[in-house]
Amino acid sequence: MAELRLGPLLRYTDGSCATVWVETSGPCSAEVRCSDGAGGTAATFQVAGHHYALVTVDGLRPGTSPSYEVFLDGSPVWPLPDSRFPPSVIRTPAAGDAVRVTFGSCRWAAPPADGKDPIGADALDALATRLSADPGAERPDVLLLLGDQVYADETSEEMQRWLATRRDLDEDPGSQVTDYEEYCHLYYESWLDPEIRWLLSTVPSFMIFDDHDIVDDWNTSAAWLADMRTTDWWQKRLVSGLMSYWVHQHLGNLSPAELAGDPTYAAVCAAPDGTEAVRALAVQADADLASVRFSYRRDFGRTRVVMVDSRAARVLEEDRRAMLDPGEADWLREQVLADTGAYDHLLIGTSLPWLLPHLVHDTEAWDAALCAGRRGRRWARFGEYLRRAADLEHWAAFPRSFADLAGLIAEAAAAPEGPASVCVLSGDVHHGYVARASWPSGGPGIPVLQLTCSPVHNSVPLSMRLGFRFGWSAPARLLGRALARHGRCSRPPVTWRKEGGPWFGNQLMTLTLRGRSARLRLEQTGTGATLRTVHDRDLTPA
Repeated sequence: MAELRLGPLLRYTDGSCATVWVETSGPCSAEVRCSDGAGGTAATFQVAGHHYALVTVDGLRPGTSPSYEVFLDGSPVWPLPDSRFPPSVIRTPAAGDAVRVTFGSCRWAAPPADGKDPIGADALDALATRLSADPGAERPDVLLLLGDQVYADETSEEMQRWLATRRDLDEDPGSQVTDYEEYCHLYYESWLDPEIRWLLSTVPSFMIFDDHDIVDDWNTSAAWLADMRTTDWWQKRLVSGLMSYWVHQHLGNLSPAELAGDPTYAAVCAAPDGTEAVRALAVQADADLASVRFSYRRDFGRTRVVMVDSRAARVLEEDRRAMLDPGEADWLREQVLADTGAYDHLLIGTSLPWLLPHLVHDTEAWDAALCAGRRGRRWARFGEYLRRAADLEHWAAFPRSFADLAGLIAEAAAAPEGPASVCVLSGDVHHGYVARASWPSGGPGIPVLQLTCSPVHNSVPLSMRLGFRFGWSAPARLLGRALARHGRCSRPPVTWRKEGGPWFGNQLMTLTLRGRSARLRLEQTGTGATLRTVHDRDLTPA
């Protein structure tokens, strides 16, 4: 008899349907039954000896919240026996409802030793604790997880003990993961946490990768990639990481209609073993940037979310360096500008912040100029060394892409009957802040904001706290301008100022979007796995 190994995860939802993802111990038929009669069934598919199903639940009605159960070959497997959590539900929005979007990134899921967590309580655990204690309380309509859902290169002691039973950790890449099976154990470690498992079963989630899902500083530069390709473990790591991402994260980002038109998903479902079809996709993604798209768009009522792949879609050659390849950039433009009168709020999700502390931005732009040879070969070599050592690979390190995004946002914001706000949602930098953009030429008359929230559960060293605090200061701006002059950098097309933060700690941000108003709340973990509000404000003018 097949058993439930991982999940269920509630992924895509709209007013009439949803998808629920599960991993099972063997081939079977997975069924979701809702308390109001809605439901769906799907046969499992196989990848690398693991069995999964993505069940489309049809017959849902707007404005309802039916509970659901999961059955494998007719036997109930969810809720778990003697579960201490409330029933999992599928909440479908009604027309005109407010939309609550909770987001964050960087969740290191290592289990705390002896019940003590050296990096503090997990913000998602704390959210689950609050929601399970009061099922009728206000809850997110969607979770946006903006990268580093797993850490392939920074494994826990428990994970390392398991790895040591498989191979010699004294050989490269040491205690990092290398293959699909090891990635699966990372997901078990992350998603079998009881609170997280229940939370992801009852709140819809959408995800995008960042570097640690593969390796720190993934796709920093062409020279970095060339060096990685000389190792005997990189290709297996990359292919396994992309395969596991496609299975565990990407599929759930797609609507049932998109799944129906996805040739890889069709091939996997049709084959007794879909491993080679998924492997071919991952190999193709590495070889040809334009061949695979991990970005996606979702509309929640009159809120549009465009999630951008700012890792795998990069162009790394110095003479045409870009955050997004031309096809990806065109796709982003189409999604943002399509029927701008159909949304009141535009949320652009990118794992890496667009607007950074001023000194960090200027340093990255300066370093990009050095690497491009603007100050000669010796400076270019130093620039490449510094780029890797200091992780200088955000949007600011791709100046043309930074300017292109600024132009696209300005165009969308200025459209007739356009949005009331534009927010860029990001993580990565292990602190939170709010920055407001403005255009020297005038620009849009609506709020354009960078909202950065990280980490969900990770350490924030003192050096990082001090550095980011200084990076926003007036002396830091003077230093940054000096670097920009040395690099002969053009002035960015936008200016920005910090309106909140920096905040350090395990945290989540929530946007509440109602009509043409937007409100932001930032919560951090406190004692006893609780969340406390540290920032709460309206983002749109009255």
